Amino acid sequence: MLATNSRSFPPGFVWGVATASYQIEGAVEEDGRKPSIWDAFSRQPGRVMNGDTGDVACDHYHRWEADLDLIQRLGVGAYRFSIAWPRVIPDGDGAVNRHGLDFYDRLVDGLLERGVTPIPTLYHWDLPQALEARGGWTVRSTADAFAAYTQAVAERLGDRIGMWITLNEPWVSAFIGHATGEHAPGRRDLREALRAGHHLLLAHARAVPVLRAVGSGQVGITVNVTDVVPATDREDDRRAADLADEQVNRWFIDPVRRGAYPAGMTAAYGELMEGIVQAGDLEAIAAPIDALGINYYFRTHVAAAEPRVAADEPMAVLPYRAVVPAGLPRTAMGWPVEPDGLRDILVRLGGRYPGLPIHVTENGSAWDDVVRPDGSVDDPERVAYLEAHVDAVGQAIEAGADVRGYFAWSLLDNFEWAEGYSKRFGIVHVDYDTLRRTPKASARHYAEIIAANGI
Repeated sequence: MLATNSRSFPPGFVWGVATASYQIEGAVEEDGRKPSIWDAFSRQPGRVMNGDTGDVACDHYHRWEADLDLIQRLGVGAYRFSIAWPRVIPDGDGAVNRHGLDFYDRLVDGLLERGVTPIPTLYHWDLPQALEARGGWTVRSTADAFAAYTQAVAERLGDRIGMWITLNEPWVSAFIGHATGEHAPGRRDLREALRAGHHLLLAHARAVPVLRAVGSGQVGITVNVTDVVPATDREDDRRAADLADEQVNRWFIDPVRRGAYPAGMTAAYGELMEGIVQAGDLEAIAAPIDALGINYYFRTHVAAAEPRVAADEPMAVLPYRAVVPAGLPRTAMGWPVEPDGLRDILVRLGGRYPGLPIHVTENGSAWDDVVRPDGSVDDPERVAYLEAHVDAVGQAIEAGADVRGYFAWSLLDNFEWAEGYSKRFGIVHVDYDTLRRTPKASARHYAEIIAANGI
């Protein structure tokens, strides 16, 4: 018997799977698509493990019908996917590419025909390279270009979309892309990261009224969160944990929900924030939304650290450091497995931002999967991770958190950003030589969880 049978999931709770365009689509030069920042980044030597690119990825662009059949067989109620801006408006602004929109038109119709609700994310990190050449997210005009892109997509698809997500994990786009340089576009400047983050929020603000004008569909944003806890009971570690919570969790939620950046980290950044926020920005960013998407993978234990300024370490200004307690199991990414962290952060977010329904828009784990001689993939670690984290969502709901849905990351093994194809998060195995799809044991287990708890 599944442990999740004992949990109470509310009527209408949505079970789903999630993917992202650059990670699965391939076909990077077909039907008018032009390069994104990830096309450019992955071609720079040393940026992506093994020199991998998303040129082919899972070839979802050509195999989308079979992939939707996989989704249907899982029994999920919704599919969260992302739309590739460089397919729709290849130069970032200007002419709309009809062929790009045609693909997503077919995808949406295919999902509806299979009884699956489409939930598109408008931005999952693949900024058109043409905009990056003009400053990318470090300049305000990119937010205006995003509004025009949103308009093009909404006019074409809006009559069939029940929920929109504007941005995926702006924290990663801003800080991992512009401060640490581990992701595209590969910049290493904390002030540029802060600018990029603010302009991402402006893009969200510009998109919300455009989506409202379509007249259908709820509007939300997805942020990455972690349950931040102090490494010890020492006062300096507790203060460090509070600041880490502001920097990782609240930096992008507080402006959307409260119209202000959190005070502790604003003070820590000091003069780096000067000139970034302009009159009227925060009021626009705080326009009401209908849902908050959260992506959770692990808990973060934090200890105090002495902030310093180092040209080669832009994030060293932060007055904390993450530590991993000994003895915790870790995924292939090196991330600790602590399901209670998902329960705790959901309850905390529910209390901090009341009245805003939450969807777990990503949760999953990478493991070193082994294909058996008969072609099957038994992934007990992923099964256990999935079971425990779904149970944690049930616990959070029982504790009062208004959680409306859970989306497993990811439907398919795919291009895992800077890790290339070396890490597998999928509940469906992809043979990158043949592109054959094989549902893993975790896919069957997830289907059982859904069947046991209803859609």
